[in-house]
Amino acid sequence: MTFDMPNFVPAMPEIFVLGMVCLILILDLFLSDRSRVVTYLLSQATLVGAFLLSFGLYSGEQVLTFSDSFILDPMASVLKMVVYAAVFMVLLYSRDYLRQRGMFRGEYFVLALCGVLGMMVMISAHSMLTLYMGLELLSLSMYAMVALQRDSAVAAEAAMKYFILGAMASAMLLYGMSMIYGVTGTLDLSEVSNSVAGQERQLILIFGLVFLMVGVAFKLGAVPFHMWVPDVYHGSPTAVTIYISTAPKLAAFAMLMRLLVDGLGSLHAQWHDILVLLSVLSLAIGNIVAIAQTNIKRMLAYSGISHIGFLLLGVLTGAQEGYAAAMFYAIVYVIMGLGGFGMVILMSRAGFEADQLDDYKGLNQRSPWFALMMMFLMFSMAGVPPFLGFWAKLSVLQAVVDANMVWLAAVAVIFSVIGAFYYLRIVKLLYFDKPVIDEPFKPSFDLAAIFSANALAVILIGLAPSSLMTICKQTLGL
Repeated sequence: MTFDMPNFVPAMPEIFVLGMVCLILILDLFLSDRSRVVTYLLSQATLVGAFLLSFGLYSGEQVLTFSDSFILDPMASVLKMVVYAAVFMVLLYSRDYLRQRGMFRGEYFVLALCGVLGMMVMISAHSMLTLYMGLELLSLSMYAMVALQRDSAVAAEAAMKYFILGAMASAMLLYGMSMIYGVTGTLDLSEVSNSVAGQERQLILIFGLVFLMVGVAFKLGAVPFHMWVPDVYHGSPTAVTIYISTAPKLAAFAMLMRLLVDGLGSLHAQWHDILVLLSVLSLAIGNIVAIAQTNIKRMLAYSGISHIGFLLLGVLTGAQEGYAAAMFYAIVYVIMGLGGFGMVILMSRAGFEADQLDDYKGLNQRSPWFALMMMFLMFSMAGVPPFLGFWAKLSVLQAVVDANMVWLAAVAVIFSVIGAFYYLRIVKLLYFDKPVIDEPFKPSFDLAAIFSANALAVILIGLAPSSLMTICKQTLGL
């Protein structure tokens, strides 16, 4: 038996990030609190280096390596580059927040990069085993990040709840994978796809699919597996919340595509019905319950659940146009999520989290510019034209209508109109209520510049969304 050396080139970004994590972990041991900025700069340099490597490896072809368990294709390259950019922004937003709370430590940056590595492995997985390894690396990193604020009982409770529910979801996902393996005799997604074709009615396959869907729905935060989302978003430090709520959603989208489209595409009739249920429930519960929230982090958590419902609408169409629309929606959601939680960080200071809706009353009187930027973000999330969020929703709705599911598109529109209420309520607080806080609002220049660029992106890209949509379509071979 001969051993064939695998091709390491497609995995160079992963190898680079892993090497830098080890280097930062060792170097951080010898740094004092004053020189901790070196860890931060190295973490950012890691993301820039990984971006350049992925950009250099981008091509229109699929490359398999490591016994066909790892794939580098256009979707993987694009999603990875968006992940790097999103986490780069997260670290920029989080720097001052962490310093003010005594959390500017190497653990945060190392765990964030380990999570990035897990996302990269998930995005390039071509085997159920590889997918599970990436998922666990990401999940374990996020459990630890939630509990990073050691003196906070709320954070500890959120971390414990997240860990227990996450372990149950992982167990169900693994059980579903074992059922699929029992029928097909393989974990390779291409071989699973070939083996499943013609066995659509086999009962154990359907059971395996259901368990897989439970695990994926939990990671996405779709109803009824959303219980952890508001509590974890609320209980975590905002620097951790902004991480959990953005980049991992791209990895979860890739996981959905790899498992359902690449592996179990011939079972579309079965998983289509499950996704219809998940999407409608997510749209309904997310938008309705968000109205009752007085904490902006919990409101954005339920808002995120409703956005996941829209993302699932694109995937359930079973058409390439729908997949491209879902990918476009996932990227747009990350941009909007960065801005939404970035505003909470911008308004926060030591001893004050700015997580209550009342904290945003009369912001226009204190800072007209930041009130305008937050209004842009709220309009985009609500789907008001010509903001970026409108085009994301429109592309998904078009794909659903093209798939002859007009009733589903109508349901999505109805719940979007309901959801517009709580976004417009924020705008009302910003402009028409008297401020509760009379102190002048003066964030640091770099944080103000980052947030302004983030908020302006939703209107500037919204004025010309075709370039981003074209990238998504070309990535999926359209």
